[in-house]
Amino acid sequence: MSEPTTTGPLTQPHARATPSATAAAGGLAARAAGLDAADPLASVRDRFELVADEVYLDGNSLGPPTTRVMERLSDVVGREWGRLGIRSWDGSGWWTAPERIGDRVGALVGAAPGQVVVGDSTSVNVFKALVAAVRMAPEGRDEILVDAATFPTDGYIAESAARMTGCHVRPVPAAEIGAAAGERTAAALVNHVDYRSGRLHDLPSVTAALHAAGALAVWDLCHSAGALPVALDADGVDLAVGCTYKYLNGGPGSPAYLYVRRALQPRFDSPLPGWNSHADPFGMAPAYAPGDGAVRGRVGTPEILSLLALDTALDAWDGVAVADVRAKSLALTDFFLECVDALVPAGRVESVTPQEHAERGSQVSLRCHDAGEVMRVLLERGVIGDHRRPDILRFGFTPLYTRFADALQAARVLADVLEGTP
Repeated sequence: MSEPTTTGPLTQPHARATPSATAAAGGLAARAAGLDAADPLASVRDRFELVADEVYLDGNSLGPPTTRVMERLSDVVGREWGRLGIRSWDGSGWWTAPERIGDRVGALVGAAPGQVVVGDSTSVNVFKALVAAVRMAPEGRDEILVDAATFPTDGYIAESAARMTGCHVRPVPAAEIGAAAGERTAAALVNHVDYRSGRLHDLPSVTAALHAAGALAVWDLCHSAGALPVALDADGVDLAVGCTYKYLNGGPGSPAYLYVRRALQPRFDSPLPGWNSHADPFGMAPAYAPGDGAVRGRVGTPEILSLLALDTALDAWDGVAVADVRAKSLALTDFFLECVDALVPAGRVESVTPQEHAERGSQVSLRCHDAGEVMRVLLERGVIGDHRRPDILRFGFTPLYTRFADALQAARVLADVLEGTP
């Protein structure tokens, strides 16, 4: 969501485009058309419900619905719930949905089946993962490292987990976490992609450094899953969490997921032992006995309506290779930055997103004076991004439905808005 602003409307007249700017725009338009024509993912756009005449660049916050989700939910409500009722827990596969859909998410983050469960919120899953990581760490370790620029919830949860486990939290820049880990470090919680800047952190190297120090690695994949390749198994990640309403398009508030590396599952001691994760959930025993495998990450009754909406949303990935998504993501963000450089008045914005591909996620963040008001006008003009206080314009690029023509249109409107502001 864009942040509120107290400044007035942008009312100054727009500057007239110079011949050189007009020529640059024409060349960029031809480039965009050629890139879109050659795009191997172009047809995937038809799997999404998009608003005509809008450029939607906020999929890093909330993805749009897929074309089949309404039909699926109508069937779930009308038939599975309305006619079959409670019989759908078995007959319609509701009970096993968290693990079944977890395996579909796992395929997008490099996790073999049986290690991902879908359910609860990202915040709840961060809490489960971090407390469990500390409990699995070697004796005598009382330090949790946290990405100093982390999304606030992760920091709040880390502080709570530390209080519960007798640890203290030490904030460290994400790039320095591996080097900072020592003999007292139990675990580290790191964001794979920084939510403000779009900087991609080195998951394999940081994970290896944490392991060398005897600590566990917990990764937040909210801004990377569905946007770029993730190899949880191959890179030896211990635990990971992520949301499903961004690049996975599960819908507002769709349930998050939890990854627990198979080798750690017998030792995974959840701080939230609910009846759904019991070895015999319908035995109703007074004493808790954890189930086997990914089911240990469950707590209470699954969120069936949103789970099944997510299940349908994941159909958009049929036949799609994550490597193609990454290639298009980098090409889109490169092209958008080129368009901004060519069209936006000099000195009005500054990219805080890394130029290097190895350090870039799938968004572009621009520092801009009066960013809140600029984003308000962009929204009015059909370019949907968001604002992070105090001065960041964020534009998320989702390769499954974003075109190069969209990137050019967003830069054109941004230039037009900024030409009319001091």
